[in-house]
Amino acid sequence: MKLNANSLQVNLLITGLVLVMVFVLPWVDRFVCRKLGLNLEGGVSPRPDAERLLRLRQCVLYALFGGYLFLLTWVAFFSRSAASDYRVHVALFEDLQKSVRIDFGFLETLRILFTEGFREAFSHIRVVKAADIAQVYMNVLLFVPLGYLLPYLFPFFRARVSWLPTVTGFLLALFIENLQLITRRGFYDMDDLVSNTLGAFLGQILFVAFAYVVTHPHWRQEVQSYRRWKRNARKRTLYPFARRVSLSRTELEASSEEEIWDFYVMKLGFRLKKQLVPLDSPGTDLLLEMGRLQVAVHCVNHALTRENQGLTLSVRKLRPILRRLEENGIPTGPVTQDPFTGLRCVCFSGPDNVRITVIEK
Repeated sequence: MKLNANSLQVNLLITGLVLVMVFVLPWVDRFVCRKLGLNLEGGVSPRPDAERLLRLRQCVLYALFGGYLFLLTWVAFFSRSAASDYRVHVALFEDLQKSVRIDFGFLETLRILFTEGFREAFSHIRVVKAADIAQVYMNVLLFVPLGYLLPYLFPFFRARVSWLPTVTGFLLALFIENLQLITRRGFYDMDDLVSNTLGAFLGQILFVAFAYVVTHPHWRQEVQSYRRWKRNARKRTLYPFARRVSLSRTELEASSEEEIWDFYVMKLGFRLKKQLVPLDSPGTDLLLEMGRLQVAVHCVNHALTRENQGLTLSVRKLRPILRRLEENGIPTGPVTQDPFTGLRCVCFSGPDNVRITVIEK
């Protein structure tokens, strides 16, 4: 049987799938990971085969996301046949307004609501065309999984959960509307664009309000700590610039310029940006650069013993870094858990007892 995308069966099916995804998936994910001893918060898992199981979990989630994209593609394109001409509808929610008939004006209906109750007020409101309401409902519902699954699956979206899933939903909806116009499968509709964007926004809110809470049991302490900091930091110097300030340079001392060049440039891949020879002090100053990170190294060119020098880097995936370190002959310690953040990290040593820590974020 060929299903119509606007039919009651499809509406109920998609509603059920979205409800299962939003309210069941995080609990199942958390339960399975706890049973298998997997850390969902980025820390070290006790199982020796945790990496393989986490990759399997990720593949299952990717398959779920792929199934959603397939369903979205079917509803947007393959559930309808091509029209004979191009159609554009730009009047915002015009069909929705016509689908509901109100006997009195909005203010009069509001007066009846507060004076005579809900039953009397809604007795003057009639649905003329339920299909138009169902169409808007479907357009909102279809993009809820997008705003929900993007931060659930991808750390890049999770770090920007306050705005990026909604923007991505808008751009995808805009792409679909233009493609429907080109292929004439459907028509360019401003109602769809607004409804899809609203659906992505709702999915984003549901992720923060439900999925993150379920999979991160310590969220309450994090929120309370953030609120205390924000309340006390408002009048501090750097607070207005907190989103635009980042650490760009750190300083180290070294005993040998050749060792610094061999380790940081030849093995790690830093670029020598500038070299200075100060007139008022012996030695050489090197400025090494990689991306936005700069390391200023003062080389005294004689034996040096200094403790507690450190350099901390953050990466999205730790496993490729470990492989490249091994390929370049740089020994590392075991993967451990950062005591401050609980995230996975690995440490290795550089010249002059520099402890370099790489944290997976």
